Amino acid sequence: MNRQEATEAIKERLTEYVESITDHSAKGNRKAYVCPLCGSGTGRNKTGAFTITKDGLSWKCFACVRGGDTLDLIGYVYDLTDYSAKLTRAGELFNLDIEEPTEYQKQDRTAHNTDTQTNMHTDTKTETNYIDLYKQANENIHATNYPEKRGLSKAILNRFKIGYVENWKHPNAPENVPTSPRLIIPVTKTSYLARDTRENIPDYQKAYAKAKVGSSDIFNARAFIDYLDKPIFIVEGEIDALSIMEVGGVAVGLGSTSNYKKLAGLVKDKQLERPLILALDNDSRGRKTQEELGKLLQAQKTPYTIAVLTDQDAKDPNEMLVNNRDDFTARVEEAIRNAKDDKEKYLETSTDNYIQDFLDGIADSVNTPCISTGFAMLDEALDGGLYEGLYIVGAISSLGKTTLVTQIADQVASKGQDVLIFSLEMARSEIMAKSISRHTIMEVLQTGEDTKNAKTVRGVTSGNRYEKYNSTEKELIKNAVQTYSGYAKHIYITEGIGDLGAQQIRETVEKHTRYTGNTPLIIVDYLQILAPYNERATDKQNTDKAVMELKRISRDFKTPVIGISSFNRDNYNNAVSMQAFKESGAIEYSSDVLIGLQLKGAGDKDFDPTEAKKKNPREVELVILKNRNGQTGSKVPFEFYPMFNYFVENDNPQYILVDSENEMTKPKMVGEAYDVIPVEGTDLVEIKRKE
Repeated sequence: MNRQEATEAIKERLTEYVESITDHSAKGNRKAYVCPLCGSGTGRNKTGAFTITKDGLSWKCFACVRGGDTLDLIGYVYDLTDYSAKLTRAGELFNLDIEEPTEYQKQDRTAHNTDTQTNMHTDTKTETNYIDLYKQANENIHATNYPEKRGLSKAILNRFKIGYVENWKHPNAPENVPTSPRLIIPVTKTSYLARDTRENIPDYQKAYAKAKVGSSDIFNARAFIDYLDKPIFIVEGEIDALSIMEVGGVAVGLGSTSNYKKLAGLVKDKQLERPLILALDNDSRGRKTQEELGKLLQAQKTPYTIAVLTDQDAKDPNEMLVNNRDDFTARVEEAIRNAKDDKEKYLETSTDNYIQDFLDGIADSVNTPCISTGFAMLDEALDGGLYEGLYIVGAISSLGKTTLVTQIADQVASKGQDVLIFSLEMARSEIMAKSISRHTIMEVLQTGEDTKNAKTVRGVTSGNRYEKYNSTEKELIKNAVQTYSGYAKHIYITEGIGDLGAQQIRETVEKHTRYTGNTPLIIVDYLQILAPYNERATDKQNTDKAVMELKRISRDFKTPVIGISSFNRDNYNNAVSMQAFKESGAIEYSSDVLIGLQLKGAGDKDFDPTEAKKKNPREVELVILKNRNGQTGSKVPFEFYPMFNYFVENDNPQYILVDSENEMTKPKMVGEAYDVIPVEGTDLVEIKRKE
């Protein structure tokens, strides 16, 4: 029913309510009673100080000078001043289904508030101590099987001194009120719940099936003293709280939805080590109260979480316990785990929790050195090689950025280190052909053979050319394939098909680590064509997101990630700089090492990029633009053979070993541009470019 209808119906039940809570004491006046508020009306003449008007709609006590209607009386009895709170409590007492208030009704609450407490005398009634009743009732608990029907064990009954009174009536009820069998649930020493245990309750008594004696208090409030280190469930009813404790939780019962403010006040300054778990009844009133309680807790910074302990067939935790104990137990246990995890996960972010891991990492790093790039000068510029972190390599078109990085991949793999290449532009076969082409020029340079025999990518992949190759050329390709096969098992190439994004990269790395037990070096070619995380976002936003995700992958798997990036077009004639990296500020800010490739002389006044590209080999400089943990500004000179996808460091001593029949032989390199210098006391030679 709506709230206005409920208010009128409650007013008409004044006499019924009064006779349930106090004695009819007056002589010759059926409408005079002992005042349930101040106890007056039992004097020598027993005239009754508390009277009800002839129409049965209002009351007045001539002793404590208070009066009003049914809602006012309920407000006095339960210490409620708010109209909505009194209406809610009346709905519980009379078993009425009352709709929730509209926003207008909330704002116009005073129009409905018939409270007459203002300027009246304060309540002076004394509270009764019911400890003896609890002891006697608990001793008699065996006389009823009601707790068993509600899923409660003897252990929980004894723990909370739950008892049974076969012929019970309210302490303030008149003698002519019939008794009923009640489960007695102590709340405080001066208040308890008396719950009717009959299966079939007469209609005129249904409104009082759950009778409260004393003030409306929080059940098991002591939990806020004894269990601050555990998550505490907040539920509505006393039996709901007992149900949760039956399966191993800790719970507190509001006793009435109107008590949610009192609950918030109880925990306001408590140092809870775990969040509260809100699990009120599965009905509109319960959901609304839970929402309001959550707002209060949030405002006063009391941690809490929410759990669903019921299914659609159960209104409250006790019904769930009775209907499906196993499911209910699982829900309670999951809620406890989640409450623990939420707070523990946050508290674990304190740096104090990571000091030992930090020290262990230092110790572990002794046996896990950085990864060598295979280029001595580059390793030196990078303080030894590749470490955990995000490396971005950029260059103008056709300068060999992909070639350099995939050559590093080959050189890393040849040492037994796994490499994952995510190629969004080149096919797997093209990357493989680049490596085989590179090995043909490397062998030619090492043996002093004619460089015309070395093969380009097309020369390797075009099968119709093989019939024209001489035996030397065919042997050269065969040797290159065999060399590549020697370490190819450590290279894994994932081709981009339009949907390759950072998440797929993460999943692939995770799978590789799980299946092989090895953490790979990761290469992404290239950043700007990774699948966007959001089709509606700009290119810059998508690139920023990709860079940050790759940084997280590097951190999470503790491995180097090399990303290849394009350059802005206006950098073709200029020296490389951090501003040259395309479409993203995240590249500059999130990368650990930022590397640019440029033609030698780029940025000089008379620099001509076209002429520089005609040189064979091309002179290329690798510039360390940013190094979060090392020096910046270092330049590493390279010679680049674009036809054969080969980089070689310039002006750097090279120690090259040639594997012949699984035995290491003296290295040698024959060519007009190099000097071969024996290293005294060893079987090695130093190969140095001539001045």
